[in-house]
Amino acid sequence: MTPDPVRIRPAREGDLSAIVQLFADDELAAGNAPAHLAGGSGLEYDLAGPGHLAALAEMDRDPNNRAYVAELAGKVVGTFQLTFIRQLSYGGCLVAQIESVHVSSQARSQGIGATMMRFAIDEARRRGALRVQLTSNVRRTRAHQFYERLGFHPTHVGMKLYLR
Repeated sequence: MTPDPVRIRPAREGDLSAIVQLFADDELAAGNAPAHLAGGSGLEYDLAGPGHLAALAEMDRDPNNRAYVAELAGKVVGTFQLTFIRQLSYGGCLVAQIESVHVSSQARSQGIGATMMRFAIDEARRRGALRVQLTSNVRRTRAHQFYERLGFHPTHVGMKLYLR
């Protein structure tokens, strides 16, 4: 029996609860939150809220920014965000930025992450991007190995400054 194919499609409002649950299903979710947002004081991983709705609505209006879901047998099992950024460097190149990559812990090691990344890379090629880039938490050594198997190279150091 052939396994069900993974389907990648743009996220819809009805997917938000499943997407937020994927964030909660992350072993580092609590550890990644800035101290002032963790512990129920602003970063909630159990319900999709007004901020999620507003973000998705804004993405829907922007052809350079999109959230996607991966479906397996009709169920959302993965998500990622793909944003295109026009830069002045490299002759005004277009760069594709992949963020918020999550696969359900129950569905890992089934090729879903690789399917999502292939989709993002193919879309970047289709749009004429010079490169695809992403960031990954320094503690995610298995994720780093996964991205390196896909051809990504750790060429830069990323830094963040939380403003609130």
